[in-house]
Order: sequence, then C-alpha cells, then structure tokens
Amino acid sequence: MKKIIIQFCLAIIATSLLAQGTKVIVLKAPDTTRGLPVMKALSLRASATKWDTATLKLQDLSDLLWAADGINRRAIGKRTAPSAMNDQDIDVYVFLKSGAYLYDAGKNTLNMVAEGDKRNLCIGKQNFDATPPVFCVLISDISKFKSGADSTKLELAAEDAGIVSENISVFCAGVGLSTRPRATMDQERLNKLLNLKPTQHLMLNNPVSYKKD
Repeated sequence: MKKIIIQFCLAIIATSLLAQGTKVIVLKAPDTTRGLPVMKALSLRASATKWDTATLKLQDLSDLLWAADGINRRAIGKRTAPSAMNDQDIDVYVFLKSGAYLYDAGKNTLNMVAEGDKRNLCIGKQNFDATPPVFCVLISDISKFKSGADSTKLELAAEDAGIVSENISVFCAGVGLSTRPRATMDQERLNKLLNLKPTQHLMLNNPVSYKKD
C-alpha cells in the first residue's frame, strides 16, 4: 500500500510539473514494451478531428517524443526516425499549456524556449472543438545538411519531417492517443516566438491528446 501511495504522489507531482512553467522537464525512459503490434496500430491509424483537453501523463509524453525522434541506438546516437544522410535536421518543439519547449533527445529533456500558453499559434486559423494538451511542431534546420542547393535541402527536410510525423501517428494509434499531421500554423508569429534562424523552417505539427469519448 505504501508503494502505491508513493507512486500516486509521484504521478501527481509529474502532472503538476507539466502544468507549471518548469524551465526543464526531465522525461522518463521510454517504455518500449507498450502498445499494439505494428500491423494492428497501422490498421487503426486515423487523423483525429476531436480533442480531449486532459494533460498528458509524463510517461505518455516521454514515450511520444522518443517514438517521434528519440535516440534508439545510444552508442552511435542514431534515432527512431531516419534522416537524409543522417544529418538529423529535424527539431521537435513541444507546445504545452505551460510554454514552448525544445526536445533534447540526447539528454531526454524538454527545455523551455518560451513561457506561457502559445498553443493557439499552432492551431492557426483552423477551428478546433477543443485545444489539445500537446502540439509537436517539427522544424528543419537545413544548415545541418552537409551539401546540396537550398531547394534540394528543403525537399529533404520535407521528407524527414514527414517521417517524424508518421512516427507520431503510428505511436498514437498503438497506444490509444489521438493525433493528425498538419501544415497549418501561424508561421510568422512562431518564427518570432522561437527566434528561428533563416535556415530553420517550420514544416509540420501534430496535435496530440487522449481519445475523446
């Protein structure tokens, strides 16, 4: 009973951290045993249209980001998502109620880049029935590509972002979360908020929530 109470208290603390303006969120190690078989998850993959507003548990958020573009071969620093020439151009920015964060796959942390609820910038001009608790915004820094014209680099960036977005979609289908890939967002205001460099390009975003009843 004591162990159950301690685990419950830790879960409450973790949820509270996600709701507050914590500068660095330390994520949990991925649970690689969870979820449906891949073929079953693919059979259930669908673009959600309705959203639950409950805050994602820390383990769910941690697993989501690892599935998206986490490190799955730590000894050589390679990711769950392939990238052109392994240049790893995609950064995952995570928008929560407490602020906007940059996912650091190496340290398995979220580092705040802007405080406060900015999720409306990810929604843009589209109508949502409710605001999802998480938006994963995929940004490519084409300066990470070692060669090629900018037009070629942008094509590679689009491909790499699409792969990360699909990782998110398959993960969500496999564990019972809702998501959809989107290109709509307030690009001008997001560029200013995140202080992006000219070589950084907003590509896609995935809202994520629990299934809405």
